[in-house]
This record gives sequence, C-alpha cells and structure tokens, in this order.
Amino acid sequence: MALLRIISPEGPERSVELERHNTLGRHPDNTIQILDRIVSKNHCHIDLAEGGRFILKDLGSLNGTFINGERVNGQRALDPGDEIALGSTKIAFDAPLIATATTTPAGQPHVGRVTMAAGAIESHVRARLAQQVEQNFVPERLVTDAAALRRDYEKLRVSFELTRAIAGELDVDRLLTKILDTAFQLLPVDRGVVLLLESGKPKPRCVRTKRGDGEEVALSTTIINEVLRDRSAVLSSDALMDSRFKGAQSIIMQGIRSSMAVPLIYSDQLLGIMVLDSQVAANAFSEKDLQLTQALANQAAVAIQNSLYAAKIEQEAITRQRFQRLLSPAIAELVLSGEVEVQKGGQSRNISVFFSDIRGFTAMSEKRTAQAVVDMLNEYFELMVEVIFKYQGTLDKFVGDEIMALFGAPVVSEDHAYRSVKVAVEQMQALEEWNLVRVAEGEEPIRVGIGINTGEVVAGYLGSSKALEYTVIGDVVNTASRLCSRAGAGEIVISKSTFEIVKDQFNVEELPPAQVKGKAQALQIYRVLGERRRRATQG
Repeated sequence: MALLRIISPEGPERSVELERHNTLGRHPDNTIQILDRIVSKNHCHIDLAEGGRFILKDLGSLNGTFINGERVNGQRALDPGDEIALGSTKIAFDAPLIATATTTPAGQPHVGRVTMAAGAIESHVRARLAQQVEQNFVPERLVTDAAALRRDYEKLRVSFELTRAIAGELDVDRLLTKILDTAFQLLPVDRGVVLLLESGKPKPRCVRTKRGDGEEVALSTTIINEVLRDRSAVLSSDALMDSRFKGAQSIIMQGIRSSMAVPLIYSDQLLGIMVLDSQVAANAFSEKDLQLTQALANQAAVAIQNSLYAAKIEQEAITRQRFQRLLSPAIAELVLSGEVEVQKGGQSRNISVFFSDIRGFTAMSEKRTAQAVVDMLNEYFELMVEVIFKYQGTLDKFVGDEIMALFGAPVVSEDHAYRSVKVAVEQMQALEEWNLVRVAEGEEPIRVGIGINTGEVVAGYLGSSKALEYTVIGDVVNTASRLCSRAGAGEIVISKSTFEIVKDQFNVEELPPAQVKGKAQALQIYRVLGERRRRATQG
C-alpha cells in the first residue's frame, strides 16, 4: 500500500492512500486536495505505472514541483522516503519498493519480486558482527584451539569455493547469480537477495529462491538500514513470535524464521548488501553461519568491484570511441576526463556552424559503382575531418556527401568564428591538392560549397533514451545550411554575424543579398577570398 503523508502549513498532518490515478492541486475536484495558496489548481499527477512504481508528473505548475529539493521537469519515478514539495506543503512518499531482479531456481533464470517496506518485517536481532577488514590467520604451530582452527578452515573453504565459482566472470548480473548459487550450496538458505547501492540507495539486483516459483521476497527496511548505517552483519530471527507482528499477514504467509544481512564492502567502500533467509526454523542460522556469510561477502565484494570496474572501463571505451569520432583526440580526452562537461538536455551556446557538400555529387555518383562512391567519400571525409580536428572543431554528422561541423561546442572557444573560416580556407587548399592527384589518375575533380553562420544555439545530447547524439538546434543551424546551398563550387559563403567577427582576419567580398527559405528578409552574405597575411612585427 502506497501512502502520502501530507504536512500542510494550513492544516493538520494527514495520510492518504494512493490509487492508480491521483491528481493533486488546490481545486476541490482533485482526488487529493492541497490547501495551500502557492499550489496550482491542478498541480501534478501521481500514477501507478507498469512494474508497480508510482510516477509523479508536474502539470506545468507556476511554482513547480520538487522531489528531494530538485525541481521536476516533466515526470519522475518516486522512491520510498522521497520528499515532495508543493508550494509550502511537504509530502512524504511511503510505499513498498518493488523491483524486478533475476532469480535462478535450479539454474533457470526467471523474474522475481523484492519488496522493501518500513514495518513490513521486524525481526529480533540475535547477533551482530562488525565488519572485519582483514582476516588474520596465525601460523599452524601457534594454533591451540581446535574450534578456532575449524572456523578458519571453513572461512578458507568458503573463499575457495566462491573463487572457483566466479573465476573470470566480469558480467555483474551473472556474477551475482553465481554468488547466490554458492551461498545456497554452503548454507541452509531458502531465499537470497543481493542489493547494490545506486545513488546511495539499495536496489535489488539479483534474487534466488529455492522453490523457484517467482515468489515475492519481502525485506525488512529496519535490518537493511542497520546494515547500511553500522556496516555490520546482522543475524535476526523469529519474527512470528514478536507480539508487534500480530496481524502482519505478509509475514505470516511468508513464514520468515531466520535471516542474515551482511554488507558488501571493498576497500572501505560499501557496495551493497546480501540478504539470506530460511523459512525452516527460528534458529536455522548460527553465529558461525553469520561469520561464514560475512567471509563469503568479503570475497564477493572484491569480485563485484572488479566486475563494476570492468563494466565502467568498457563503457568508457565505448564513450571514448564515440567522442573520438566527433572530436579531435585532445578535446576528446578533456571531455572524458571531466575537465570539459557535456550536459544532457541542452544548453545555450554561441558557436559557429559549418556546412559543406560536394557540387554535382548526384551526377558523379551515377557514373560509378556504389563501392567506388563509398571509397571516394571515405577518402574525401578523411581529408576534410583532419582539417576540422586540427582546429578543434566538432564533427556533428555526415549526411550523404554533406559535412556538418561545430566550433565552440562542446568545448568553448572565444575564436570559434575564426576557426570555422580558417578550416574552410584550408579545406579548399587541401581539396585542390587532392584534385591534382585525382585528375592525374583520370578522375574528375571534386568541388565543394561551404556555408558558415555564427550565433546562439541549443547544444547538448538530443534523441531518445536508446539513441542519444551530441548536436545543436536553432535557426543559426538552418541558416548555415541555407548558406551552404547558396555557395557555388569552390565558394565559402558566410553570414553577416560571422563576417563582423572575422572581417579583419580574412579578405571577403560582399555578395548580393540572398533570399533564403524561412527568412522574410534577404540576408547579407559574403564570399571569403582567403586569409589576410599578417605583417611581421618590427622588434
């Protein structure tokens, strides 16, 4: 059951049970009326989505909706404990956290459910085991306690069995499955859950049940919070005998008797928690079992950290490869190291946008095979992109024979207009040299037209959740494309905004005003003739 605890400055605290669709606002027609003058009449919705999570959607309220101090732009999923702010009203969201994780009954993966809810399960804590950073083993000649020797042997055996089971496994989910499989082999366990910390909160990542019927596993947030807070392993049992749980049907139905919750710590970093329980008896687990489970967790934490590192390195390699296709190597490293931030969603930037395309490309393509066209384009693009990267430009995209490049994003540069025009001039020079070779080989020369415009755009990651790309949008982009279309073979055409910045660095001539699509008035445009020679200073 999901609840909202509403604390309003103009009324007493109250709790409201959420339905599948809930509307919140000042107007009495809302399913949940908020008596707050700062709240909009129809402020936001909270709806139950597939997967059992509630989604809050702001309805464009004037003063906004905030979750944990951050304004909601659009919609956001709610987590237990989230604090929602509507005007002067504070609302606490209290609901079971239901997550889907992989379960592996008898080695066959299928879907299970994990519920973490305050008060759902409260067990007696029978023993605690403080986290031991080091496992000390004394030399054999100094061992006098046979029981201690057996305990140390068990710890070594557990570590050996787990090491053998997970050797070489770097996939996080498969690794967690093997860790739980090993726990089931070594201990009298009926159900096991591994939770990993994501943004500081424990999220169920892997589940295993002995019955393997996809049963729902309920966890005690009290025990989980104690492990998180104290970083200590906890042995608890006999929830059914606790008078506080009379009438707690979920506990009675599950028949929980004993459970162990141990932290997964690597180099003083808490990675998550492993929870194991037994439904057989109140004392199914002993303190020795708790020690063995902690030893298992210590070994598992090392493997999990290695797996997470491997996943991070793999993702960084993919990101590096992606950026190196768009940016010069030096700039790509700045972005990957975090020295230059590339924000999602978009931000306003003053940049220069560059377009070029081959004149007569369609006619040229009709005379060649598809493979010959591809080979020619690859050679042409290689030549042109090298010049773009030389001046720290960003390759936005190829569209057929067209090249779109950015100067001033994602890396800010004060002289982006100069760089863009300089690239155009050097590309024309490089093209002339390449054409000499082409003509000598019996190929026709390639001629291009280039258009450049400077101004404000929105730059950032755009696209769907499955396919994002860094690009820019705005009228400046459209105008640059139109200028490219106006440029003849071998011409570099720039806008007035670009001209005003580079007029002292390049020789240009004004062209007749151009009427372009989407513009009511004709544009002042200029043809770049070349870079001005700089006079040597007298010293």
